[in-house]
Amino acid sequence: MADPITQATITHTTIATNGINLHVAQAGPADGPLVILLHGFPEYWAGWRQQLPALAAAGYRVWVPDQRGYNLSDKPAGIAAYNLDQLALDVVGLIDAAGAEKALVVGHDWGAVVAWWLGIKHAHRLEKLAILNVPHPSVLRRRFRTHFSQLRKSWYIFFFQLPWLPERQLSQNGGERFARGIQAGSPPGAFSEDDVQGYLAAWAQPGAWTGMINWYRALFQKPPARAASNRVTVPLRIIWGKRDGVLEWEMAEDSLGLCDRGELVFIDEAAHFVQHDAPERVNELLLDWFQQNT
Repeated sequence: MADPITQATITHTTIATNGINLHVAQAGPADGPLVILLHGFPEYWAGWRQQLPALAAAGYRVWVPDQRGYNLSDKPAGIAAYNLDQLALDVVGLIDAAGAEKALVVGHDWGAVVAWWLGIKHAHRLEKLAILNVPHPSVLRRRFRTHFSQLRKSWYIFFFQLPWLPERQLSQNGGERFARGIQAGSPPGAFSEDDVQGYLAAWAQPGAWTGMINWYRALFQKPPARAASNRVTVPLRIIWGKRDGVLEWEMAEDSLGLCDRGELVFIDEAAHFVQHDAPERVNELLLDWFQQNT
């Protein structure tokens, strides 16, 4: 089967936003509704390689940034630069740069954390949200306090608070052992050899490991300003691979209680990297969600 990423015309550009420059992959008609896809750790724009062509073919204007600290985007120094408020403002700046009032935003992993925060603090700039395999931030904090099982699964978050050591560990052998671990822990075919090589090239960019890990450090050491309300009023669909070994699926259900207009769809056969594990199903769910009247 042909690689889906070759079936769409993708352009690459650099966009100034919130005082930094982000590399952005783009596809789809310039006059289509704006969709922004936000990757998580340890990915980059090509983590959405299966979704970008499908959304563009359906008439959406799709922007997929390397988020700050990742791949070809700027990697500002210091932990404070990766504060969640700043990460959200990067996306607001992309919406402005596109000349749009609102966008459809999809986030996975850390990208989903940013998407949740946009829904909490910048709802007026969003048409709809789609969240992949990350709970509402308040639900995750509560889970840490009440369920040792989740705390144990999230041990790496606390390891990442250490200076320099996480970067050194992960960058050994160019990060290949880490990449192979992701590949081995996913369903067969979810991560191809081309995917692995793409990740290795992205991680080899100067400062990338520190930039990526600083997202975790900032979460604890430079937390965002408290929101007036933690409720999400924007229409939101949660898509959750139920075989996720990192985040417990019950948190997806708990998150709906903090959404005014939320719904949840489980994909039983998929794990944490749900858009890789079940790309056609994820594409179907995204397009269905975008086209619904809510």
